[in-house]
Amino acid sequence: MARASQFAKLNQKPKFSTRHRSRCKVCGRARGYYRKFELCRICFRGFSLRGEIPGVTKASW
Repeated sequence: MARASQFAKLNQKPKFSTRHRSRCKVCGRARGYYRKFELCRICFRGFSLRGEIPGVTKASW
């Protein structure tokens, strides 16, 4: 889990626009990020398994 100081640094506007990086709102992870949910793949899986994201279910066929 990221510290408060790291989140404060992430919220600052970057010096150059190309340096902007989409990050997870929960843990701050930059890789495996889903734009629609603003979460990384790990946090997304946890929230969806607990039923905290409406409309998302585990696939079965």
